[in-house]
Amino acid sequence: MRVFVTGASGWIGSAVTDDLLTHGHQVIGLARSAESAAALRGRGAEVHDGSLDDVDSLLAGAKAADAVIHLAFKHDFTDVAAAWRSERAAVEGMLDALAGSDRPFLLASGLAGADLGRLVTEDDASPFHGADSMRGGSENLALEYAERGVRSVAVRFAPTVHGTDDHGFTARLVQIAQEHGSAGYIGDGAHRWAAVHRSDAAGLVRLALEGAPAGSRVHAVAEEGVPTREMAAAIGAYLGVPPVTVPAEEAEARFGWLATFFGRDVAASSARTRELLGWVPTGPTLLDDIAGGAYAAAAGR
Repeated sequence: MRVFVTGASGWIGSAVTDDLLTHGHQVIGLARSAESAAALRGRGAEVHDGSLDDVDSLLAGAKAADAVIHLAFKHDFTDVAAAWRSERAAVEGMLDALAGSDRPFLLASGLAGADLGRLVTEDDASPFHGADSMRGGSENLALEYAERGVRSVAVRFAPTVHGTDDHGFTARLVQIAQEHGSAGYIGDGAHRWAAVHRSDAAGLVRLALEGAPAGSRVHAVAEEGVPTREMAAAIGAYLGVPPVTVPAEEAEARFGWLATFFGRDVAASSARTRELLGWVPTGPTLLDDIAGGAYAAAAGR
């Protein structure tokens, strides 16, 4: 298939691009800079100039492809409401372009907003609706188009998609631990984070592209829940600093914007996903990656 991929040069997107090309698909990657365009061409992908704010460019990319994988998102924590509205407009525009075509539309969604006190499953609907909700309510919006002739699939990624040179949530935890001289966790650290290796996440996206039915939710989750105190202990051991508990009332002062996510129990199952798509994660665990130096760059080493 000719696949239009937003975020194709990003952390997850570059791995997805490589996996798609390896398995015989063509990739047309959205690029908003010369640097991103060069990176995509270097991987063997075609380049489509544009950005998430240029809805016309997104529509053109979607209309010219056999499928769309939307992985990009404006991570602007200074104005999250604007980022959510931008996401809503981008997703709605591409979905309208595909309506009635039965072509696949895969949407990157997340689990970091969940805190159910149990494993989140693929049967749990997103609680977010409307342009002013988290990520513009884009997951529910996309799945509604399953009844409008789009093979829409929500790919929910674990809060940590880890691997060498990861610059996401776990990388920031490493940096904070180094800044403070100790690796913190909130409260008793019993709350958990689901995790998945970047290579496994990329493979799941391809399998969902090839075989997930319209209206599906699939979980890119290899480990259902790693206790945050174990994450802190692994980070501490790698940096040579002690793990410490941080009272909930002091979490924001230490972790900043990350406190909201790090204090949640974000554990999730992928049992239904594995059964549906035959997905078998094989990558290293999160703790293995931390111990093995995957976050050396975040630590400045």
